[in-house]
Amino acid sequence: MLSPARLSPALALALGLVAGPVVLTAEEAKPVELGVGDRAPSFEARTDADKTWESSALVGKKWVVVYFYPGDFTPGCTAQANAFRDAMTKLTEKGVEVVGVSGDSVQTHEKFRKAQKLNFTLLSDEDGTLAKKFGVPFTKGATVKAKGADGLPFDFERKGTAARWTFVIGLDGKIAYKNTKVVPADDAKKITAFITEAGEK
Repeated sequence: MLSPARLSPALALALGLVAGPVVLTAEEAKPVELGVGDRAPSFEARTDADKTWESSALVGKKWVVVYFYPGDFTPGCTAQANAFRDAMTKLTEKGVEVVGVSGDSVQTHEKFRKAQKLNFTLLSDEDGTLAKKFGVPFTKGATVKAKGADGLPFDFERKGTAARWTFVIGLDGKIAYKNTKVVPADDAKKITAFITEAGEK
């Protein structure tokens, strides 16, 4: 059996070789700083249809747009989602896969997708794992009041809130585009223009 002393604190904890609090090294505790040209992290998550979505199945075959947003059923996030919905025909023609990521649950994503008639996948990141991989700030959640596709009101708990950042993973598996100051309604338009220009080079 491996000795905990020979492993990093994070790995030892993950393997269950130590109990109680551990002290992470400066490198382990350092936030991810992902920039254009960096290799995109591999990731997987549950979709709004409660299925597993794996980046490895698409990266290298399609352009992959990963957009993080604060949460379902909020005005800005609804405008952003609807803009991607309306741009999907053009994006699909260009070989683009879009996934939206927030700290909402699979069930809330399902309701949001139905209410807005979205034609792309939403990924649930309740504990901020995906946000951390991309270096996206992830803060505490909130109680949200919303209306479903049937028009009836309901409340739900959002476990965590991601910052509104958008990434594009190129066909080479690297970050081709990063925007940390996204204007919700303009995001899809900017992504479409970027990929169109990249395809013409």
